[in-house]
Amino acid sequence: MTFEEIYYVSEWVIRIVMLLVVIRRKHGPSAMSWLLVIFFLPWPGLILYLLFGEVWLAERRIKQRTQWRERMRAIGERFENNPHMVSPVLPPGAATAVRIAEQLCDMPILGGNVIEYLPVTSKFIDRLIADIDAAEHHVNLLYFIFVDDETGRSVADALARAVSRGVTCRMLADAAGSRQLFRRLGPELIRNGIELHNMLPLGFLRSGVSRIDLRNHRKLAIIDGHIAYTGSHNIVDPSYGHKNLQWHDLSARVRGPVVLELQAVFGSDWFYETEELLDEPALFPEPERFGDVPVQTLPSGPTYKLANYQRMALVAIHSAQERIVITTPYFVPDEALVQGLQLAVLRGVQVDLVLPVKGDKVLLDAVAGSYFADLLDAGINIHRYTTGLLHAKTLTVDDSAALFGTSNFDSRSFDINFELSLILYGSKVTVPLREQQDEYIRNSQQLTADQWNQRGSGQRVLQGVAQLLAPLL
Repeated sequence: MTFEEIYYVSEWVIRIVMLLVVIRRKHGPSAMSWLLVIFFLPWPGLILYLLFGEVWLAERRIKQRTQWRERMRAIGERFENNPHMVSPVLPPGAATAVRIAEQLCDMPILGGNVIEYLPVTSKFIDRLIADIDAAEHHVNLLYFIFVDDETGRSVADALARAVSRGVTCRMLADAAGSRQLFRRLGPELIRNGIELHNMLPLGFLRSGVSRIDLRNHRKLAIIDGHIAYTGSHNIVDPSYGHKNLQWHDLSARVRGPVVLELQAVFGSDWFYETEELLDEPALFPEPERFGDVPVQTLPSGPTYKLANYQRMALVAIHSAQERIVITTPYFVPDEALVQGLQLAVLRGVQVDLVLPVKGDKVLLDAVAGSYFADLLDAGINIHRYTTGLLHAKTLTVDDSAALFGTSNFDSRSFDINFELSLILYGSKVTVPLREQQDEYIRNSQQLTADQWNQRGSGQRVLQGVAQLLAPLL
């Protein structure tokens, strides 16, 4: 046989074999998208599937998670009868959501917390630096992006000052999102005494995980086990290195017993990367009550059996009675979420979706646009934020509950990346968040069906192709 004949036969072998593989391991649109790519481009499709088609961790990381969960149970026993570890009384509907979240991620709901929203990057950084400067025992940072710019330098200087006072400073940064950090500022941080590690090192032959684009997208800071920050802010100037675009993020400063849960999330990621157990009592101090806000921590990622954030978003959407507001920079929903939003409108719920008018990823913008016609036809309000790139990741339901954190409303955040969200209960914490969402809406233009139907044929084709590939993104 000639080389051409061998290559032709090999392509059909790949198509047939991968047909059996994909239909056993994938379902619905994801399976169809992979089969489409493999059918038209057998060899490239096979390589792509081997690199990106499966989301699984090496056995070592699975064992590490089991070890860490067992250690956390032992730590949790210390606080079982602590008067400040409050399990708040909730309405029946909320109790169902709490129970589902607990089953998904083993994190109980805790009362006694206070939440302060920080929508302005400069104020977020100033508060974080002030808390680092006041730290007495430890500072633990975990960020997807940490950049060697004015913002990154200011935080790095605060960490150096803390170390000089005898404070232990640990930092985890994603190897892909913070590539620049490890080339430039990282060595300086290490010389100054900060314990710095990269999360999910890059490379085709890296050990620890199988999929090279698996990322840790969490943003988290813990100071002395009593104060925490989480949300969408990275440690970077609000321009994110762009000349003519400003990111608009939203983070929260958290105090109260739930900080111990957030500390456990940091500890799990630290253990995955260093195999060092952070379980000394000073890292999990006696909790204090600062308010009366019930909060539940919702970590998600491939170490969990189900897509935690996607499941809780569904629970929230199906529980809505009056209004749902979603803000996200990237919108790649699955069929269940689209149907959930459509059903909410049929129940009489007002649904507002707030997206950037222009994002930083052309293909993902096209995917989001491919859903607009169906959403507008269903009566969902689409608001396109015009002041910059809206990067806040929020979901509020009525005045009763909210999801807030690092997760985008897309398949990557649902199924692939390590993410961190807070489930917030009660009007005291959801109403201020809704007010911030309404501020985003006031700085947006509402899209109408007539406007959307006037888009060009080229844009329609791009959006159609993008939607076919959406499950692969």
